[in-house]
Amino acid sequence: MAREFQRGHKAKISDLTAGTDLYVGVQIAGPGLTFDISCFGLDADEQLSDDRYFVFYNQPKSPEESIQQLGPQAGDTESFRVTLDRVPTAVRKLSFSATLDGAGQMSQIGPGYIRIVAGGEEVVRYSFTGSEFSTERALMIGDLYFKDAWRFAAVGQGFDGGLAALLKHFGGEVAEEEEQQPAQQQVPAQAPPQSAAPGFAPPPQTAAPAPAFAAPAQPQQPQPPQPAPYAAPQQQPPAPAPVHSQPTMIAPLAPPAAPYGQPPHPPQQPGPPSYGGQQQPHSSYGAQVPPPAPAPAPYGQQPQAPYGQVPGQQPGYGQQQPAYGQQPPAPYGQAPQAAGHGLAAALQPYKEAPTGARWTPQNQQLMRVDLAMGGQPVLARQGSMVLYQGKVDFSYKGAGFAGRIVGNATGQEMQLMRCSGRGQVFLAENGAHLHAIELQGDGICVSAESVLAFDESLQHEVRRIEGHGIPGGALFTMLFQGSGTVIVKTHGAPVVLPVTPTTFADSNAIVAWSAASQVIISSQVRLRRNAYPGHSGETVNLQFRGAPGNFIVVQPYEV
Repeated sequence: MAREFQRGHKAKISDLTAGTDLYVGVQIAGPGLTFDISCFGLDADEQLSDDRYFVFYNQPKSPEESIQQLGPQAGDTESFRVTLDRVPTAVRKLSFSATLDGAGQMSQIGPGYIRIVAGGEEVVRYSFTGSEFSTERALMIGDLYFKDAWRFAAVGQGFDGGLAALLKHFGGEVAEEEEQQPAQQQVPAQAPPQSAAPGFAPPPQTAAPAPAFAAPAQPQQPQPPQPAPYAAPQQQPPAPAPVHSQPTMIAPLAPPAAPYGQPPHPPQQPGPPSYGGQQQPHSSYGAQVPPPAPAPAPYGQQPQAPYGQVPGQQPGYGQQQPAYGQQPPAPYGQAPQAAGHGLAAALQPYKEAPTGARWTPQNQQLMRVDLAMGGQPVLARQGSMVLYQGKVDFSYKGAGFAGRIVGNATGQEMQLMRCSGRGQVFLAENGAHLHAIELQGDGICVSAESVLAFDESLQHEVRRIEGHGIPGGALFTMLFQGSGTVIVKTHGAPVVLPVTPTTFADSNAIVAWSAASQVIISSQVRLRRNAYPGHSGETVNLQFRGAPGNFIVVQPYEV
């Protein structure tokens, strides 16, 4: 089953598939809009140092054919074949982008996605909609990049300019517009000579067994003539500046709050393959690529409003509806009943939500971890397991003598258990809202009381917050660093705020903050309180400072 990514999600390709021969499909459409979908082969400095690795409609493949543009097929607006083990070492990132050709803006697009197919099976998908963007004319959709191993990142970053501005942003050169000639003298660019078919697919005219990449190929259809070489538009847009940032904190918190450090990401609704019309079948490039499955609906979503939401609100993440085109099975011994009736239909909204990811929220209060993915144990709060499947071993995880002394002295002691094996463990605690935060080499500060579980690969230690005018002279928190996921629990839906010089939070309501933030204890205790017994009750607050990109998480509850 394909993993559903959200903006900012990253994963090693080896964790998604063992193959290196990949099909990358992009679906993007809008009423009256025309798109150019291309792939930029960038160097270690994220620059297009060799324009032969700018793969687009007028240059459909790289010199060694490690990157090939295949055209529309299998319900995708555009598709590419990427052979990772043939990509030159000078190319460290493949950035897949879509730009508008003509009038329009990205807020007008319908539901779209980028997906990766390997061995005939879709392994990952990132979905987006026009409501996430505004006046941008280009969209950086996703990246395949090399960082000790090939990885995939869901980017979803808008860009103000069009294709010419995006090409300049990556250090490429835009050809000057040629002198206008009569339409009768315009000659379309000739397609490059046909080279021998690679092992990716059988030759077009011969019947040969298809490779393991996919099913046998369909007969080749005549291709339309290639358009004229790309030239810069008449009016050059101003210097581009990215509109959306790509944060590290990726997991959504709870409806309707946005993910950590990200703009709101509404759920994707299933839609037709082509926005505003029916998608016609296309022949595949030597392989049968599975048709795109519709984006899953939120768990428990009803036709009028999602489960637990009032109409108009965004549903919680991790929610899912019955399989596309299927009805819930009827109870044993009974005839199938119409949709919306019977016990099976009543329980359908509460089915398990398997997404193929290591950490999967089943609803706002229940989190599932698949220990078989990643192959590393999980440390969880003792007693937080409510259900498990498979062969799982639970053992006591002690902090040691020194750890117990520090935990007791600072109030940051965590009573943990170690979950290992090959199975799925479901975690919850007192109906608290749960949020998965994935760390990619960075850090986050969380109070030990707000931690439910985390990957054993993460490093954690007690951090001291200096201050004056409060009992003990300091406060303490837990610092988590490294690569892995930490599950944070809150009372109710929290709010995420950017750090500014005037950001203060109640020390009893703060849940977490970015590790790079500077924290200062602000005490409003006054000596004259002895003469005036009444006070506001807000005597100790935390002030946060830091560079742009830092954030704090506050819950609507004081511990």
